[in-house]
Amino acid sequence: MKINELFAGISHRVVVSFDGEITQVVYDSRAVQAGALFVCLRGLTVDGHDFIDRAVAAGAVAVLVEDGFTGEVPSGIGVISVENTRSALAYVSANLHDNPAEKLRLVGVTGTNGKTTTTYFIEEVLRACGRKTGIIGTTGIRALGEAMDIAFATSTTPDPPELHRIFAEMARLGVRDVVMEVSSHALAFLKMEGLTFDVGVFTNLTQDHLDFHGTMENYMLAKAKLFAQSRIGVINTDCPFSGTMVEHMGGRPHFSYGLGSADLQAIHTERRADGSSFTLGGEEFSLPVSGKFNVYNALAAIGAAKALGIEMPKIRKAVANLSGVPGRIQAVPNARGLNVFVDYAHSPDGLENIINSVRETTKGRVITLFGCGGDRDKTKRPIMGKIAATLSDFCILTSDNPRTENPMEILAQVEGGVSPVSSEYKILENRRDAIFAGVKMLTPDDALIIAGKGHEDYQIIGTTKHHFDDFETAAEALEN
Repeated sequence: MKINELFAGISHRVVVSFDGEITQVVYDSRAVQAGALFVCLRGLTVDGHDFIDRAVAAGAVAVLVEDGFTGEVPSGIGVISVENTRSALAYVSANLHDNPAEKLRLVGVTGTNGKTTTTYFIEEVLRACGRKTGIIGTTGIRALGEAMDIAFATSTTPDPPELHRIFAEMARLGVRDVVMEVSSHALAFLKMEGLTFDVGVFTNLTQDHLDFHGTMENYMLAKAKLFAQSRIGVINTDCPFSGTMVEHMGGRPHFSYGLGSADLQAIHTERRADGSSFTLGGEEFSLPVSGKFNVYNALAAIGAAKALGIEMPKIRKAVANLSGVPGRIQAVPNARGLNVFVDYAHSPDGLENIINSVRETTKGRVITLFGCGGDRDKTKRPIMGKIAATLSDFCILTSDNPRTENPMEILAQVEGGVSPVSSEYKILENRRDAIFAGVKMLTPDDALIIAGKGHEDYQIIGTTKHHFDDFETAAEALEN
């Protein structure tokens, strides 16, 4: 693609012209191939402008810089300047693939907790109603129900070059509706620039990611960006931050949902070990997964399907056949009749939700095993410790992804919230040992929650990823 085509509709200045073909848009100099446009992004710790020579040596034929850049660029290399390269990256990535999102209906789901489960529920409802769907999120990418072999670097929302490549492939396969998790980081880093979401879904907002956003207000405003780009909103009005999401809709239509007064209000809720039920609009809905939070996730899915024009009788039938999500209150099967659950909960609200949900159906003790990630928000560590100690009968504090922090220092901070509440806890830094110890404590009436990592099959120690799977380890412990 020529430069003038790649920058169509984008305010830019050609500093040094280039008449050749651009075959790739890339922001990481290590991923540059021949024919690439290298986009210089200013990050939190590094500046892409410092890697221009490396990108050119790897085959970049043009570079995109920010206005005011005065550094040198090797001769013969095209130079284009824009006000904000992050914003421009989203638009040129879309142009390179002929704006594939315009061929799709996009459903974006944002919130602290429930994003992954809600996207799964929405996708399942749409597929059950005959829609051709795709899904993008924490646990991977699927098109028409099949996994797509497209790797991307980020854990929740792909960066624009990968995202628009995924959109293009989905459109080629015949996908019409794409459901995706939209993280606050993605919104803050302008990854969603230029996209219009047919439906924007807000699940909730509780403390998380303050290491990045700094304040809850900044975190809230980052999430709210999605609703300024959505045609219809589906918003959990039981959350005190919902008003800001509604404001960002700018008067465009939205459905409210919740257990309190709302357009989609669930009443007469009943939660059992094998599922839940509730009444909505005078009709009873059955849900084959348990937990109050899953009632909220189901309501969000119902609202999204309704916003896409699906009739309520079809939605109700689809909801009755929803399945669970890997790593989200996932039971570990075993022949001993012991109750072991793996869950991704890694925020105060998420941990509270999972413990309360398991408590509802447990006759004996609730044992909660968890830790906190390193190089992340430190303020939530004692908060999570206090929640776990208050709601559980016994806690096992263990390592999560310590990254570059000392694991025992992280655990000491978690313990600071546990010890004033309860003496019923132990610290086992080695996560494998902790899981084996938790399983050994169980009787058939008890339940063990292994929280924090869910579907992840790795543990980050230092800067290295080591294979580690909570579900796999729990299954081994139960077998042994």
